[in-house]
Amino acid sequence: MTETTFPEPTQEQAALIARVRRMMLIAGLTSALAVAVVLIAVGYRFYRGEGSPAATTDITAALPKGARIVSTGTAGDRLVVTLDIGGATEIRTFDAKTLKPSGKLRFVSEP
Repeated sequence: MTETTFPEPTQEQAALIARVRRMMLIAGLTSALAVAVVLIAVGYRFYRGEGSPAATTDITAALPKGARIVSTGTAGDRLVVTLDIGGATEIRTFDAKTLKPSGKLRFVSEP
């Protein structure tokens, strides 16, 4: 078989080839930088100081005598429990991660 020989590029063609190589180098470096930033962000979120999820714990919350749970729900990182205590409504909130009480709101009717 015969080898194909290519003529030497002209000065304009050589300048164009150099320009294209430079643009490809810039695009490649930009892509590599973008991938590195994404990997760093993922690694940061993965190894951030929050630690592992807390172990499952059993917690018993004592309700007043005659209290009845009307509803439960979530609000952000809080667990919300609505109670009916002898005709008065009370809302208790708990931290969803630790299940510790974080607040109490009581509604009573005016006499």
